[in-house]
Amino acid sequence: MKKSELVIIPAPGMGHLVSAVEFAKRLLNRDSQFSITVLVLKNPSQPRTEKYTKSLAASDTRVKYIDLPPATPPSPDLINRPEKFFSVYIENHKPHVKEAITNLTSCNSVPVGLVVDMFCTSMIDVANELGIPSYLFYASGAAFLGFVFNFPARFDLVGREYKKSDPESIVPSYINPIPTSVIPTFAFDKDGYDVFLEQGRRFRGVKGIIVNTFAELEPHPLNYFSSLSDQIPPVYAVGPLVELKGLNHSELDPCQYDKIMKWLDDQPSSSVVFLCFGSKGSFDEAQVREIALGLERSSHRFLWSIRLTSPNDNIDPREILPPGYLERIGPMGMVCEWAPQVEVLGHRSVGGFVSHCGWNSILESLWYGVPIVTWPVYGEQQINAFEMVRELKLAIEMKLDYRRGGDLVMADEIERAVRCLMDGGGEVRKRVEEMGEKCKMAVVDGGSSYVSFDRLIDYVLGKA
Repeated sequence: MKKSELVIIPAPGMGHLVSAVEFAKRLLNRDSQFSITVLVLKNPSQPRTEKYTKSLAASDTRVKYIDLPPATPPSPDLINRPEKFFSVYIENHKPHVKEAITNLTSCNSVPVGLVVDMFCTSMIDVANELGIPSYLFYASGAAFLGFVFNFPARFDLVGREYKKSDPESIVPSYINPIPTSVIPTFAFDKDGYDVFLEQGRRFRGVKGIIVNTFAELEPHPLNYFSSLSDQIPPVYAVGPLVELKGLNHSELDPCQYDKIMKWLDDQPSSSVVFLCFGSKGSFDEAQVREIALGLERSSHRFLWSIRLTSPNDNIDPREILPPGYLERIGPMGMVCEWAPQVEVLGHRSVGGFVSHCGWNSILESLWYGVPIVTWPVYGEQQINAFEMVRELKLAIEMKLDYRRGGDLVMADEIERAVRCLMDGGGEVRKRVEEMGEKCKMAVVDGGSSYVSFDRLIDYVLGKA
């Protein structure tokens, strides 16, 4: 039987690549008539992505991976304008993407669709040029999708980027007004604002939008999109798309991995608070010391993945902990440089998660019913934290508005949040555990995301 070829272009970052690949695997599990090719854009600043795709290619031969050649670098004068730099870097891959798809077509495998990441919308031009339907894959949540969708309408009214002095924003995909303090940093910068303004405009030009969320988690924004069905492409909530087997741990010494898991095995059920801040979440020495003191004062068991912001990559983060710290905490705590997040969250001894609120991390914690203390660092994490605390009441607030390099979060505040999570937080914990069950129900036969996947498959294949 002739396969229906789907080409996927994830953004070159772990958070985007992981969920896109999980989408590909889920689609193949659901319908064997698809053939999927993932075009891999290199990201020099994240070498882990190359290791990850190589391990995937070896472990699951159903998905074909094509490493694209390096693109022409953006002009050096953009080096200090990260959003613009990244946007141009992605756009410079267009010739390579076109060539790869043309080669597929010459092999009698005409794609039925091109699925582009939220940061790869310039590739819609390639799809249009080749006469291929394009779909958007949105690795973040539906509420944030609505925030970006709102950019063009806001720009028509205001004509500029956000300012710190702006009043709270009314965005239809959120129930509550959004404080300016949790608006993502990029929205205050003209380059960043322009990049997302263009995204908001281009989203309307695709044939469908695939979102890594599920109806039970984000009913309000999804209902809002349904009310706009005659104005925007159809939206398919197919999540949670989480890699439950964990990522390739080639960056983690096997002995260290075993040490972490053995330590967790020795702890009582739901007794450990896990601290991890994503692939780019790091702190300076002063903040690391405040975290250390806050954890020590909380008297709770903890597993802490430290990443240090330092010009000297050779510094072991444990070397800058308070004097005698590791000896004082003894078996009550474990400090490491990297931890296998999915496996840790799924371990019976973990009862709480101090998180940067990346969307993948949120979905992983909900899947396992582990409540979060919010500590956003960069990207859209502040508005994710706002959604989790204020909109959904599924997390405990430590910070909603922290930004990389911001004021120190003091030990007293960290101690309070950890105690609130581990000693109290009963209502939040109960809601998170209930949402964890809804996560699992959403993806099985008859669940909301399962049904949405059916609708998407029929739509892509022209049956709807």
